[in-house]
Amino acid sequence: MWQAVALTIFPEMFPGPLGFSLAGRALREGKWALTAVDIRDFARDRHASVDDTPFGGGAGMVMRPDVLSDAIAAHKAADRPTLYPSPRGRPLTQARVRELAAGPGVTLVCGRFEGLDERAIEAHGLEETSVGDFVLSGGELPAMTILDACVRLLPGVLGAAASLAEESFEDGLLEYPLYTRPAIWIGPDGIERTVPEVLQSGHHARIAAWRRAAAEEITLTRRPDLWAKRTAEGKTEALDRKGRDR
Repeated sequence: MWQAVALTIFPEMFPGPLGFSLAGRALREGKWALTAVDIRDFARDRHASVDDTPFGGGAGMVMRPDVLSDAIAAHKAADRPTLYPSPRGRPLTQARVRELAAGPGVTLVCGRFEGLDERAIEAHGLEETSVGDFVLSGGELPAMTILDACVRLLPGVLGAAASLAEESFEDGLLEYPLYTRPAIWIGPDGIERTVPEVLQSGHHARIAAWRRAAAEEITLTRRPDLWAKRTAEGKTEALDRKGRDR
């Protein structure tokens, strides 16, 4: 079973949204397990202190290395990576998510205040991971994001495994546009919008080609960084807009 451990000063935040939908059902069915550990249980004073003022001055508080170290040591596993959600970490990618989902599980250290004492990060070799170029109040929400991304890839969690292959970031592309009924729809702006004809044709080869071209065009337009990476790797294909059905 895939094991997830979250070290936090707010264990009551878990499972939170992970207790619903696909992740929640998989949790109840025993396809993965989640343990929320209260870091304050490892505090060394009667006030259950987990933080102190920063050396060198400055605003805010810093989580103590001794308390953190005890909490991490008690719950880390040699075969399970220990991640620290942090805006200064390496950006989380779908490739890294696949690696984590293929392993035995993950331990997540949820920071609070100004962050963790650097010595705790170094001593335990924490893998700093960023879910975006922004700052949140704590590491719990990023931890849930990481867990949700991993859990949906576990065997038996997502019903149609084939849909995973066409999602955003698979093969370095953003996902193509999606449509459903009705085929003709008038929006609140009064404009009539129709599903592209090719998607209604039943011609699988043409549909696949349209989706591929649409994914490439969206990636080129919205994420030039991803497109540049594909170009460097020699994966780009010519965008044939002439045959596109709008």
